[in-house]
Amino acid sequence: MQFENVSFLGLEPPISSYILSIGVAVLILVVGLWIVKFITVGIKKALEKSETDVTLRTFLISLSSILLKLMVYITALSMLGIEMTAFIAFIGAAGLAVGLALSGTLQNFAGGVMILLFQPFKVGHFIDAQGFMGSVKEIQIFRTVLNTPDNKIIMIPNGPLSTGSITNFSLMPTRRVDWTFGIGYGDDIEKAYSVIKKLLAEDERILSEPAPFLALKELGDSSVDITVRVWVNAPNFWGVFFSMNEKVYKTFDKEGLSIPFPQRDVHLYKHDA
Repeated sequence: MQFENVSFLGLEPPISSYILSIGVAVLILVVGLWIVKFITVGIKKALEKSETDVTLRTFLISLSSILLKLMVYITALSMLGIEMTAFIAFIGAAGLAVGLALSGTLQNFAGGVMILLFQPFKVGHFIDAQGFMGSVKEIQIFRTVLNTPDNKIIMIPNGPLSTGSITNFSLMPTRRVDWTFGIGYGDDIEKAYSVIKKLLAEDERILSEPAPFLALKELGDSSVDITVRVWVNAPNFWGVFFSMNEKVYKTFDKEGLSIPFPQRDVHLYKHDA
């Protein structure tokens, strides 16, 4: 539908026709945006029903909403008699200028697409990227939202995120936990091995395969350092790490094994005047 007496070149149409054109354009805008909202909700439900990956689901919903709204705006403008060929040409020229000005934004959009294609991480994964650590809450068109362990929200642009280094702590099902426990030079190292192995065997969260690894790491300045490595399911990493530190500290004391700390002997010499 288009009113022929409304000119894009600035010719004045009858007032009634102009008001009618504006009314139709506003009606299309209001109804169109309502329909877009309805369609977006339908797309969301369809993607949830089909069990589409959460990461892709969020991106598709956001992208479809923007494209549908753009179609509504173009349709509303056409009701005012604006020739779409001229309008599209104008948009193209303006788009080039805006594209140069918003090159970073376009880079972020491309980065979002790359993240969805190659999936270095998904929603729910715990990652370390661009100097921030946290669980991926959302992957939006232009940025990724992280939720940090202390409940802060970090928003990282997708451009540098897609090209930078990423450490994904959730991608693999198991993780290795490492400790270094020190004992005194006068302590029995075999007894220390025995105590640690017993504590490891008592913790059901520690996997039997690969088997726990214990070895003498080094002879330090103040202690004999023992390296301990075990494998756990990824969600149990921090629980095992912290609980074993506490267990070793308490058990070493009961078993007469010392946990040394840096010490320095100071010798004073008295010189006769």
